[in-house]
Amino acid sequence: MNIEHTDDGFKGKFFVEQDHRELAEMTYVWVGNEKFIIDHTEVSDELRGQGAGKQLVAAAVSFAREKSLKIIPLCSFAKNVFDKTPEYGDVL
Repeated sequence: MNIEHTDDGFKGKFFVEQDHRELAEMTYVWVGNEKFIIDHTEVSDELRGQGAGKQLVAAAVSFAREKSLKIIPLCSFAKNVFDKTPEYGDVL
């Protein structure tokens, strides 16, 4: 599954697109220059059960680590993934 990423400096998203259709997305908004808030995650029925949501969170964690950023997971799905994945604690 190919995770893509867009960011306009104010908000951004990690997403999965297939056949010119967005099938999964996780959106975020910036809080200053060093943190972002994950505010929404949505996965289409076509990708349910394939771990797409977790892969979106993993992509956000990789991005945060690469840029030395922190994440505030307000989205209930993302928060649940962080709660169950202690190795992501370094970006909280």
